[in-house]
Amino acid sequence: MIAYLSGVVREVRDASAVVVAGGVGYEVFCPASTLGRLTAGQPAELNIRHVVREDAQLLFGFTDADSLRLFDLLTGVSGVGPKLALGLLSAMPVSAVAQGLLTGDVKLLSSVSGVGKKTAERLVLELQNKVPEHLAAGSVGTGSRAAPVSSTAGRDAVEALLALGFREGQVRGVVAELLAESPDQTADALIRRGLGKLR
Repeated sequence: MIAYLSGVVREVRDASAVVVAGGVGYEVFCPASTLGRLTAGQPAELNIRHVVREDAQLLFGFTDADSLRLFDLLTGVSGVGPKLALGLLSAMPVSAVAQGLLTGDVKLLSSVSGVGKKTAERLVLELQNKVPEHLAAGSVGTGSRAAPVSSTAGRDAVEALLALGFREGQVRGVVAELLAESPDQTADALIRRGLGKLR
C-alpha cells in the first residue's frame, strides 16, 4: 500500500493532481487546501491514503497529517465515502470540521454540499468522542463562527465570494484559512486566492 508520495507536480486539476515519481504519474485526489499548495513543475510531498476497490485503486493525498487523520475518521463512518470526506475537508479548514464534530454542530456540517442532516447527525454521533481535541485548535464558537473572519478585508472577500454563488460555510472556511496563513492580505488578494481554492 502507498502511504507517502514524493515527486514533481505535473498538473493540478479541479479535484486532483498528477504527481510524477520515479517516471510514473500518479493521480492523487486532494482537498482544496492541499491543491492550493501544489503548483505544476514544483516538488510535492503528500501523505497518502491508498483505497483499493474492486474496480479501481485510488490515491488520496494530504500535505499535513491532521487532514489525513480526520479523513480516516470521516471515512470510518458508515455511508461516508472518500468523496464526501474530501468535500467536507475542502469546504472548511480541518479545525472547523473538528470543532463541528466535537460540539455537535449539525447545522455547520450539513451546510456542506452533499452532506444532509441525517449524515451530519451520524457523523456527530459516531465521531464526537473520537476526534482529538487538538484538531479543533483555532476554531471559536459554533455555527458560522467556527470559521471566524474578523478583518475588514476578510469580510469584504466573504461578501464578494458569496455574491458569486458559493456556499457560505465553504467561503468562510477558505477565507479563514487564507487569513491564518497571512493575516495582512487585501480583499482583492483574498478573493483571487479564494477563487483558486473554491473552483
